[in-house]
Amino acid sequence: MFRAVQPYGQVGYGLWAIAAAVAMILLMSACDELGSEQGLGEVRVENGQAIHIRGLAVLATQAGTPSPTFRAMTMAVEDFGPIKGSPVSIGAGIDSRCTADGGTAAAETVVGDPRVVAVIGPSCSVAVAQAAPILSAAGMTIIAPSATSPSLTSDLAGKAGENHYPGFFRVASNDLFEGRAAARFAFEELGLRNVAAIDDGDPYTSGLTATFVGAFMELGGAVEVSSIAKGETELQALLGQIAGGGPDGLYFPLFALEGEAVIRQSRATPGLENVTLIGGASLLEPDILSLPEAAGLYLPGPDLDYGENANQVTGKSSRQLRTDYENRFGEQPASVYLEHAYDATTLLLATIESVAVADGEDLVIDRAELRKALAATSEFGGIIGTLSCDEFGDCGTGAVQIAHNPDSGAGADIRELPIVYRFAP
Repeated sequence: MFRAVQPYGQVGYGLWAIAAAVAMILLMSACDELGSEQGLGEVRVENGQAIHIRGLAVLATQAGTPSPTFRAMTMAVEDFGPIKGSPVSIGAGIDSRCTADGGTAAAETVVGDPRVVAVIGPSCSVAVAQAAPILSAAGMTIIAPSATSPSLTSDLAGKAGENHYPGFFRVASNDLFEGRAAARFAFEELGLRNVAAIDDGDPYTSGLTATFVGAFMELGGAVEVSSIAKGETELQALLGQIAGGGPDGLYFPLFALEGEAVIRQSRATPGLENVTLIGGASLLEPDILSLPEAAGLYLPGPDLDYGENANQVTGKSSRQLRTDYENRFGEQPASVYLEHAYDATTLLLATIESVAVADGEDLVIDRAELRKALAATSEFGGIIGTLSCDEFGDCGTGAVQIAHNPDSGAGADIRELPIVYRFAP
């Protein structure tokens, strides 16, 4: 089944640091009302010194291998080259993990280094929600490859999200697109009418769950939402209660740890043995796909059909990037956000280059001008598609695909899964 869907609806600093952050946020809010962000400061790069950016990411996958997205950032820095004669340093990477504490710690590390101009990441919405206020208050520009919660930007109807801060941008699409596409697919294509959903309270999961529930109910379906704690994996009792409601579908946009528990245990729960399972992009991992119980799993996520799209700065396509990755690291990249990380990095570097000005033998980068220039991004040609940023920092394409895992095969290739549904705004 393949369908092109038509568009529808659019912290370790103590009291001093907290007070400074609040003061800076208030200052920026006041400046926003005047239509500008002045007084964010500048970074002066002396002749012969590097321009410093930092990559915040989950530096190791669940399997313990190095982060493909951070590797993509480093490849992009190398491919881009110097900016007006100055080399670019991304450093060794800062592990923001996929937790609130990880986001806070990573942000505090960044703002402790006044040389840093901007940040790529963090990987996860929960880490961004904690890192963004700290980085924003310090005048940083932030561009995330894979943090997708609507709370970080907006509701796509003009209302800022609860975790939106000035200076935040992302090339990953707002999860409002994915949640709505998943609901339409479930109702119109799979014929589901009574779905159970599981939410662990993470900004990513909660954003997707709320969007799915609203869209599915608007179509005429019913949804019962159950809550679990982050990290909770003993779910037999909960799944037994869910089975009592007689659902024909189970929607659980969880991360791998909790998602694997749902997949395994649901198939062993009377009444759920044959229920339709729908996960989220965070479960697009070979280890999940190879689970025997994962046969039949549906997985919404970013559309990975990039064709011959080429990054306008480096000229690389997805195929070339992945070939270079395999040649360099001796393995296939497991992340679906590899191209997003590469595009985010090159877009940031191109924007830094556009605002960096010579002052004698030095380069000067005005932080407010950098934010302003990135916010003005329009039709940047990326591997993932054409990127344009709105007033809340959403720069993604909005394109969604839903993959189907018809069989469970060890080490299943994510990109080889059959695509059963597509949406593009």
